[in-house]
Amino acid sequence: MAFDRRSLLKGMAGASAAAVASASPVKAARERKTVPEDARGMLYDTTLCIGCKACVRACKEANNLPADTSTPGMENFDAPTDLNEYTKNIIKLYREGDRRSYVKRQCMQCVDPACVGACMIGAFRKEKYGVITWDKDRCIGCRYCQMACPFNIPKFEWSSINPDIVKCEYCRQREGDKQWEPACCEVCPREAVIAGTYKELLAEAKRRLETYPDRYEPKIYGEKDLGGTQVLYLSHVPFEKLGFRFDDDEPVPALQQTIQHGVYQGFVAPAALYAILGAVMWRNRRKGAVDAEEGGQA
Repeated sequence: MAFDRRSLLKGMAGASAAAVASASPVKAARERKTVPEDARGMLYDTTLCIGCKACVRACKEANNLPADTSTPGMENFDAPTDLNEYTKNIIKLYREGDRRSYVKRQCMQCVDPACVGACMIGAFRKEKYGVITWDKDRCIGCRYCQMACPFNIPKFEWSSINPDIVKCEYCRQREGDKQWEPACCEVCPREAVIAGTYKELLAEAKRRLETYPDRYEPKIYGEKDLGGTQVLYLSHVPFEKLGFRFDDDEPVPALQQTIQHGVYQGFVAPAALYAILGAVMWRNRRKGAVDAEEGGQA
């Protein structure tokens, strides 16, 4: 059975044109997102934290999280060493010689969140007050959110047959309370972590830097980093030593979009060629069947 040469040449020309078109850059630049007007957040100050972990305990109680007894040698205690399916908020210790610092980890409530951008079906959404929420009824368990998050925050509930994605949601179940604030902020004895509107917290962070320039690193982490976060940090230790990312001020979803467009564009030409070749083969098979039928009748 022979290919229709004219159709094949037309198909190859069409595929070439598609390849040229797919190689062209994305024309529409992605709009940079800004902090919502009603955004709420947190401000954490390493110089005030004493590592008591009252915030960790309060978070578990407020969110009905079970004890984490997986730490070797600490099986009789709730002693998480990192964020996991039982722990939405953790205090970690940095030590270098005589220098030490505690640092709090939880969802950063990104201004332009990678988890939202990676979720194919909208289980992750940036809701009221800029809080990033997860919808159990929508989630299909693909865990793309885990792979996308630049801070390695979302955790998968491996121990359950009906697993959740576990992350801080700013104690949103308390939203109706008169003095709404996350449980971790409510119990901190030193006010090392405080809650409020993003504008108020950013202004307070700038005030502390200006008033006590010798106390802190000259930076508010989260103001611009990775597109900005609604959880802000002040530190007396260089942020990179505490494990914070410093690769870019560009939000991760912008990079995701660039990669996705490049990948999908690369598929256009071969997909078009396969479609055309398939159409030519189908046409030739049909023509061969018609010719055979006419030959039999003759």
